[in-house]
Amino acid sequence: MLRKLLFCLATLVIAAPAAADDATRCSRETGEGAIAACTRAINSSAGRPSENYTHRGIAYRDKGDTNRAVADYTEAIRQDSKYAQAYYNRGNAYSDKGDTDRAIADYTAAIRLDPTYADAHYNRGNAYSNKGDTNRAIADYTEAIRLAPAYANAYYNRGNAYSNKGDTDRAIADYTEAIRLDPRYVNAYFNRGNAYGSKGDTDRAVADYSEVIRLDPTYANAHVNRGLAYEKLADFAKARSDFNTTLGLAQASKWAQDKARARLALLPSPRPATASPEKTNVATAIVTPTARVSNNDRRIALVIGNSAYENAAALPNPVRDADLVADVLKRTGFETVTSLTNLRKDALISALRDFAARAETADWAVVYYAGHGMEVGGINYLIPTDAKIAADRDIGFEAVPLEQVLNAAERARKLRLVILDACRDNPFANQMKRTLTVASRSVSRGLAAVEPEAGTLVVYAAKDGETALDGDGTNSPFASAFVKNVPTPGLEVRRLFDFVRDDVMEATGRKQKPFSYGSISGRQDFYFVAGK
Repeated sequence: MLRKLLFCLATLVIAAPAAADDATRCSRETGEGAIAACTRAINSSAGRPSENYTHRGIAYRDKGDTNRAVADYTEAIRQDSKYAQAYYNRGNAYSDKGDTDRAIADYTAAIRLDPTYADAHYNRGNAYSNKGDTNRAIADYTEAIRLAPAYANAYYNRGNAYSNKGDTDRAIADYTEAIRLDPRYVNAYFNRGNAYGSKGDTDRAVADYSEVIRLDPTYANAHVNRGLAYEKLADFAKARSDFNTTLGLAQASKWAQDKARARLALLPSPRPATASPEKTNVATAIVTPTARVSNNDRRIALVIGNSAYENAAALPNPVRDADLVADVLKRTGFETVTSLTNLRKDALISALRDFAARAETADWAVVYYAGHGMEVGGINYLIPTDAKIAADRDIGFEAVPLEQVLNAAERARKLRLVILDACRDNPFANQMKRTLTVASRSVSRGLAAVEPEAGTLVVYAAKDGETALDGDGTNSPFASAFVKNVPTPGLEVRRLFDFVRDDVMEATGRKQKPFSYGSISGRQDFYFVAGK
C-alpha cells in the first residue's frame, strides 16, 4: 500500500510540471506546435483557460482556419468575459471573414475593457475605412497614435484616409511621419508620391517614386507612376525607360503592364518605329478635332467599358460601346480621351484617381461607363470585372461607389458630365444573401436616383429603378443613340440628351427611357459641336 501511494505521488510531481510546460508552450510556440500544446493545456486545465483558447485561436487563424479561430476566441470570452485580447483577436478573425460589423463590435468591446488598447483602435479604424466611414476611421487612427506615438502604420493609414477625403496636405504630413518612423516604408513613399503628383508637385513625386524603386526595384506601380511623372516633365527618355522596365517585371500587375504599353505607344519616338505598337485594352489619345467646337474650352474624357466579368455572365457590348463613344469624343473637340476596358477594381480606382488630377485644369470633364452597375441600400455602385458578390454586405468591398466617379469630375471648371450605360440587370441578384439591417430600395433592378451638386449632369441609360438593354446588335441602344446625336452641330447638351432619350425609346419600343439628373448653368450653353 505504501509503495502504491509513493508511486501516485511521484506521478503527480512529474505531471504537474509537464502541464505547466504545456501552458507555457501554448503562449510561446506557433503553428501545429502551439495548437498541440494549447490543446493539452486545455485538457489538463493548466494555466488560464481563456489564454489557452485565445492562443490556440491565434494559431488556427495563422493557418487560415478562421472558423476554428472564432470558436476558440468565443470560448475564451465565455471563460472570461473581461478578457480584452480575446475580443480583439475575434475581431481580427471576423475581419478576415469579411464580417466588418461583427469585427467593429468586438474591437469596441476590447476598447471598452481596455481604453489604452492601441491595436484595437487601429484595427477598428481599418474596419471603418473598409465600410467607407472615413471620419470614424480617422478618429480611431488618431487615438491609436495618441496611445502609441511611434505607430507608423497608424500614420500611414490615416494618411490614406485623408487622401480619400481629398485633404492632400494632411495626407502628405502623415506619410512623412510614417517615413520618419520607418525610413524603409515603401508604401508610404509611394502614396506620398501620388499625393505630391495630385498637387502638381511633379519633382517631389519623382523623388518619392525613385526612393520606392531604390528600396524595391520590383515595385511595378512605382515605375509606371514615375514614368507618367517624367512624361509631365517632358523627359520622354526616362519615361520610356520606366515603362520598359515595368514590362520586364514578372510580378507586374495587368494594370501596370497595360498602362506601360499604352504610354509607350504614345511617347514621341527618338527614331522611326520598326513595328506597330502592340494593341492593348488601354488607350489614351491626344487628338485634333475634326468637327468645329464652340470655343476654346479644354475638354477631357474618361471612357470605360466592362464586358469580361470573371464571376458573372459577360456583357457583349460594353467594350464595343466604349470604343464607339471614345471615337466620337475624339472627333468632337476633346483634347484627351482615355479609353479603358475590362477594369478590375484596383485599375478602376486608379483610373478615376488619374482622371481627377487632370480634371482640375479642365473646363469639361466627361465620364462614360458601360457595364454592370447596381444599387444596394440606396447607394449606386459600378461593378469591376473581378467583383465577387455573395451577399449585399460584400458590395462595399468589391465595387466602386458612384460618388467616387462624381468626385473624379468635380474639379472641372464648367461642365461635369457622367454618363452611365450601367443599368442592366444585377448579375449577382439571384445569388446575393440579404444581410443589411437597413432595407435597400432595390437590389435587383437598375440604379437609384441621384442628386448631384450644381454644375454636374448625370445621365442614366435607363431611369432609376429600371433596367437598360445591352442590345441585340453590335452596340447598346443608348450608345448608338448617343454617338448618333453628339456630332450634330448646334445641339446644346441638355437638348442633346432629349434627342438621345427619344431615339432610345423608339429603338426599344418604349421599353427603355434614359433619364438625366442634376443641373448645369442656365447662363451658359454647352455644345459638343458648334452651330454652323
